[in-house]
Amino acid sequence: MTAEAFRARHHAGPPLILPNAWDPVSARIIAAGGAPAIATSSGAMARVLGYDDGQLTPAAEMLTAVARIARAVDVPVTADMEAGYGLPAKEFAERLLETGAVGCNLEDSLDSKLVDPAEFADYLAEVRATAGADLVINARVDTFLFNGTPADAVARGRVYRRAGADCIYPIFAPIEVLPELVAEIGGPINAHASPGGPTPAELIAAGAHRISYGTSVHTHLMDSLQKLLPSLQ
Repeated sequence: MTAEAFRARHHAGPPLILPNAWDPVSARIIAAGGAPAIATSSGAMARVLGYDDGQLTPAAEMLTAVARIARAVDVPVTADMEAGYGLPAKEFAERLLETGAVGCNLEDSLDSKLVDPAEFADYLAEVRATAGADLVINARVDTFLFNGTPADAVARGRVYRRAGADCIYPIFAPIEVLPELVAEIGGPINAHASPGGPTPAELIAAGAHRISYGTSVHTHLMDSLQKLLPSLQ
């Protein structure tokens, strides 16, 4: 599936449900389970690579890891790239395209604070100008991580849509405000699910057309491993 076909899936057809992968093994399992695309989790990948979330992974290491996943599966890969790992927008887009990814997730917070929306929009616009139609851009709005309001999320989402984002991801938006965000931002909305809920069905009913799980699947499995260990000794 090309970037164009992946983009089209955000507007037509069944909603995209994307359990996030962190390495080739998890990506292959998710693809074999019927996922139409693979979304990576930057947090889970960082931990697997020996770092933590928060742009602590060197850009080259993250890009290499994304390329391994893209080579491992036959479905399109969209990469969670935090806030771009300090790369200039043009270089970021060029190097991400070299991995074989057809999409990216970029977030509007850095160093535990929201960035200026106009500054982030400029970055998105340059990524779009460099990549053209070859990258599906999912712009993550981190308003609800910082006790922001739906109005704040709508304002940021609209700015990022105008800058060229294909989809807006108001992470951890309360499910009861999702219909307002869908109506006011316009275009596809990505919502966050987890093994403990909310479920994809609940989020889709609220208007989301793309569902992802972030680090929650990896965290769930690592918790299960920790619980299993006593029985292995």
